[in-house]
Amino acid sequence: MKKPLKRLLLASTVAALLATPFITSANSGVEKLTSNPANWATWGGNYAGTRYSELDQINANNVKNLQPAWSFSTGVLRGHEGGPLVIDDVIYIHTPFPNTVYAIDQATQAVIWEYTPTMDADVTIPVMCCDTVNRGLAYGDGKIFLQQSDTVLTALDAKSGKRIWSVQNGDPKLGMTNTQAPLVVKDKVITGISGGEFGVRGFLAAYDIKSGQLVWKGYSMGPDGDTIMDPKKSTTWKDGKVTPVGKNSGTNTWEGDQWKIGGGTTWGWFSYDPELNLVYYGSGNPSTWNPVQRPGDNKWSMSLWARDADTGEVKWVYQMTPHDEWDYDGINETVLVDQKVKGAMRKTIVHFDRNGFGYTLDRVTGELLVAEKFDKSVNWATHIDMKSGRPVLDLKYSTEANGEDVNTVGTCPAALGAKNQQPVSFSPKTGLFYISGNHLCMEYEPFEVSYTAGQPYVGATLSMMPAGADVLTGKPDGTTNLGQFTAFDATTGKIAWSNKETFSVWSGSLATAGDVVFYGTLEGYLKAVDAKTGKELYKFKTPSGIIGNVNTWSYKGKQYVGVLSGIGGWAGIGIAAGLDSGESDSNSEGLGAVGAYRSLSSFTKLGGVFTVFALPN
Repeated sequence: MKKPLKRLLLASTVAALLATPFITSANSGVEKLTSNPANWATWGGNYAGTRYSELDQINANNVKNLQPAWSFSTGVLRGHEGGPLVIDDVIYIHTPFPNTVYAIDQATQAVIWEYTPTMDADVTIPVMCCDTVNRGLAYGDGKIFLQQSDTVLTALDAKSGKRIWSVQNGDPKLGMTNTQAPLVVKDKVITGISGGEFGVRGFLAAYDIKSGQLVWKGYSMGPDGDTIMDPKKSTTWKDGKVTPVGKNSGTNTWEGDQWKIGGGTTWGWFSYDPELNLVYYGSGNPSTWNPVQRPGDNKWSMSLWARDADTGEVKWVYQMTPHDEWDYDGINETVLVDQKVKGAMRKTIVHFDRNGFGYTLDRVTGELLVAEKFDKSVNWATHIDMKSGRPVLDLKYSTEANGEDVNTVGTCPAALGAKNQQPVSFSPKTGLFYISGNHLCMEYEPFEVSYTAGQPYVGATLSMMPAGADVLTGKPDGTTNLGQFTAFDATTGKIAWSNKETFSVWSGSLATAGDVVFYGTLEGYLKAVDAKTGKELYKFKTPSGIIGNVNTWSYKGKQYVGVLSGIGGWAGIGIAAGLDSGESDSNSEGLGAVGAYRSLSSFTKLGGVFTVFALPN
């Protein structure tokens, strides 16, 4: 039996400013801000999470002339995920631990205020999975909301940076942390929890934006009261139709009380449909990574959710990877788009999962419409059965069928997925989604592990390598690229085009009305490509590897593009946490990422920098 990893990346070694007066709720205030493309007022640019901007001053014809306008050093050396918020004249940026927030005056680039919370590094950092990242801020009701690494949710006055209230969302001593960006919905701020690799039971929670008081909390698994499910009204996709989930669906596919340490954490991105009043998100992997120790479907880990924003009650839920055997964490963003599918206009939700399948569902009912591979090298499942909604497995790559202490070889994608948390963008002009992707396979050996509160609860050893197959066909081609940038039609499940990248594309993309799509690379390049063809139009090398999301806005009639550089995250954990020793036996460090990305240190180094680009005057 293999012993737990010597140095898990889980235990890192390195100890507008006020709402418009006539707006009656924070929700309408956020909607008003996002309707103006001069702002970037939420993580996805809008509640739908499309990461699309109507700005077209920068376009496919002139983007080649883009230049750096100014930059700002954050002073932090770990991975910088997420992106800036832009509210009228002010830019708000964040850092990984210690989660400093900066408010920057657009006119002068001077810091208006900065806020650094007080946190215990010795308690928090050792239980942070996959680097000490933070994915961003939320705005509403004249407040900036910061979800701290130590699980404290804090509301700051957007004008002054003064702390208004804080509330404890979890307990780091039990392995709970937070990395996700909150979402303001009406009079509530929505947040989740991290810690699936520590046996944390996931949940989504809503807090009152004025007081910080908990309004509702819905768990990923547990009795109906915990999950806030009505056995008769809450539905799922089964037998080719939308079907009630039934009584205690969150416990009856777990053995005994395993659901209490079941994982299903919620550290990704949240979307919202104001007309339906539903919040959408994904839940993560079940605990432990050793599937032999947790028989059953392990509902509702690895699922897509639609919850009522006011009560938290589940409208519908769909499990993508029942009884996950590969750590295909299902937290990736959910994008809300109205589009014609199978001859009829639908209100859809589109999700590109770690497991390599792109899903299109009716966001009103939860009906499964499309489920196809967005990287044809994916081999753990041959396809998704559209009637049952379940993947059809290739048992050659089943880590459970092969058994404990057996190394399953050649499974694609690797555990960090065909796409990780880096959010996609969608252009209504092309009808395409733009996917920042990975292109890796893995070896995966599960072993028996016992649960101790606050200690790693993983139970698997991994190593990763290039897929060595074509993205479009899945046929072996001997290539060694670890990433790709792909355009995908979610109405048909077809890949439009795909560009190879040397390393994974860990940056959230941005689509614009100028027919340009932006993304960043792990080497540190900001790239712009033609939205229709994928042709590279521009690139610029920023000071460090980019795992942040590219955002755009305008100020005094001029369009700007901004991105956080700062190598880290799961793919860059070897550099960020000092795990890349160069020794061959360290290939499995960082849950397999160190070996795959060992050469990355030749291309980039640590350092958090916010870089802003514009066309020359």
